[in-house]
Parts: sequence; C-alpha cells; structure tokens
Amino acid sequence: MNKRWAVYAVSLAAFLGPFTQTIYTPLLPEVTDALHTTPFLVNVSISIFTVGLALMQLVYGPLTDTRGRRKVLLAGISIYILASLGCYFSGGIAGILVFRSLQAIGIAAGSVVAVTVIGDLYDGPARGKAMGTFQMMVYLGPVGGPIIGGLLGGRFDFHTVFLALTGAGLLILAGNAILLKETKPATGSGRRFSPADYAAVLKDRVGSAIILLGFVQYYVFYNFLVFVPGILTDRYGLSPEQKGLALLPMSAMIVAGSYIGGRLQLRLDGRRLVTAVSFLNLLAVALFLLLYPLSLGALLGGTLFIGLFLGVSLPVQTTLLTEEFVETRATATGMYNLFRYLGMACGPVLGSFLLSAGGYGLLFGFAAAGLLGCALFMRGRLGEGRRRFS
Repeated sequence: MNKRWAVYAVSLAAFLGPFTQTIYTPLLPEVTDALHTTPFLVNVSISIFTVGLALMQLVYGPLTDTRGRRKVLLAGISIYILASLGCYFSGGIAGILVFRSLQAIGIAAGSVVAVTVIGDLYDGPARGKAMGTFQMMVYLGPVGGPIIGGLLGGRFDFHTVFLALTGAGLLILAGNAILLKETKPATGSGRRFSPADYAAVLKDRVGSAIILLGFVQYYVFYNFLVFVPGILTDRYGLSPEQKGLALLPMSAMIVAGSYIGGRLQLRLDGRRLVTAVSFLNLLAVALFLLLYPLSLGALLGGTLFIGLFLGVSLPVQTTLLTEEFVETRATATGMYNLFRYLGMACGPVLGSFLLSAGGYGLLFGFAAAGLLGCALFMRGRLGEGRRRFS
C-alpha cells in the first residue's frame, strides 16, 4: 500500500463532511421556495447534519478501534452515497431532513478513520507532516462548499447539488476501496470497547488538554463565522456577496496554517508547539478586538491571524492524540471531534446572548478569556507531562 496515496484517499473522505455541510448554504432561499416550506425547517436541515456528525463520533470511534478502519470507512461512505441520492429524489422538506440525517450518519466515519489511519501508518515527525496534509484537505471543504454550491445552484435546480455529492461519494468510495488496506495493528485485534475508554481519554493529561482546546477553538471560530458578518453589514455596509468574499481569506489561512503546522512538527516538540499556538490564538482574538473598529482592511487583517493560528494548531492536536492513545486512537479521535462539534453548537447560542448583553466587546472579550484559561490549562497539563517523562 502506498502510504501517501492512502492519506489522500482517507483525507478526501473526511473532506466530504464539511463540504456537504456547507455546499448548499448559499441556496437556502431557493430551497425554501422550491419545497414550499419555511426558512426554519430549511435551517434545521443544516443543524441536523451537524448533530448527526457529532453524535456518530461516539459510535465510529469504538467501531474503528474494534472492527477495523477499512470496513468502517467503506460502509460509512456507502450509506452517505445512498442518502445523497435520497436527497436528490426528495420532493419535500421531510425527505430532505431524513436523508440529510443519513448523510451525516454515513460520512461521520470519515474524520475518525482518517486520523486513525494516519496514526497507524506514520510515526514521529512524519506523522505530524501527514496530519498537516489531512487538515489542509479537510478545510478545503468549508472553503469550496459554498462556492461550488452557488455555481451549481445558479445554473441548475438545487437538487443538482445532491447529485454532485453522490458522484463525489462514488469516486471517493472507489479510491478508498483501491488505495486503502487495513491498517489496524494486529496487537489490538482482540480488544473490546469499554465505556471506560472515554473516561480514560478525559482523565489523560494530553487527552483532556487537547479536547478542551478543540472545544474552545471551535466555539471561538464559530463566533467569528456567525457574528463578523454583522460587523461587515452594520459598520462597513457590505452586501451578502461581499461578506462571503470577506470571510474567504480567514478560511484560506486555516488551510495554509494546517500545512505550516504539519511541517513545524518536523522540527519542534508537539506539546510545546500546541501550547505556544494556544497563546497565539488568544493574541489573535485580542488583536482583532483592537483592529475591527479601525477600518475594513484592519478587520480583515485581524481575521487572517485567527485563521492562521487555528490552522497551525489543528494538525499538532491530532498528532498528539494519536501518539498518546495507541490501542484506542479512534475512540480518542471521536471524543475530540465530539467536543469540537459541541463548540460549534455553543458558539452561536452563547454568542447571541453575550452580543445582546454587551455588544461585540463582550462577545469577543469572553472568547479571549476562554482562550486564556485554555492556554493556561494546557501549559499546566502538557508542561507537567513533559517533566514527568523527562
């Protein structure tokens, strides 16, 4: 098995999750009109996909550890393909909701299996580099999804989006069937899952630190995705199209940062690196608070640092998890992904309350405080871990 091509294959499977999540967001008004439904129910079709992704992490983690990587991934992609076809043929919102749920249930396997396979195939600095490639490809999903969805929706009926997802799923299924062999270590072949495995991840110094960081980072990131467009409208008067373009550089910097983070692990200790970058995340939010009232250019410059430091951090986090948990890599990855999705969900809800209570200063100030607490916690947990093993 060619390890490099296997990484590309599983990374594309993980890419499908965020790509599917965002591909038809530009078409929500058209979907509402075409299905003769309400904006609320159409928005539920977005939320239900995220909830499905989150909950299935707790299922696919143990399954991948006990049943193997290849069979779980191929089964998940197959469910996703059938569900995408179901969305294409659905003539009402009820069908869309059911099949969007099934899409999430299927493709949730992608990120769990991808991280686990990379952990199986690589050791040391090479693992960090491969994780950088993985994170970079995954974050092309939320960057490219709205663009491709808008192009398809502008030329064809919105159902064509789901036909395109079906085709993409078939290609990725074929690629993984050909390129991916089973990578589950033989030493763990007889191991059975226990709910105590989840507790072990949360009690572990590395596990607890990385999971907390993932939750806080995604809470902060979704604050920016949801509430920065309000600043762009209220303060700078941008149109919807201009707001979409204004957020693209931040997403692009996440992709670039993931590449950089993977390469930095070739030279730097992962625990020190992720702790340092957690403080840089804090600095980026504080810088944004100072810059966003000054000018549109200053605001956009602030978002670049948000994306860059988030991107640098991501491959380091998954590398540390796969190094710390050998027999339960997928379970640890599933827990990590679950808390990231919970951060996504908390961002808009708590953020709306903070914004109404104290404006953007309280909203982003609370985010900065959360990052400060997380960075200090990580320094304590990971710093103690280094001393313990030195």
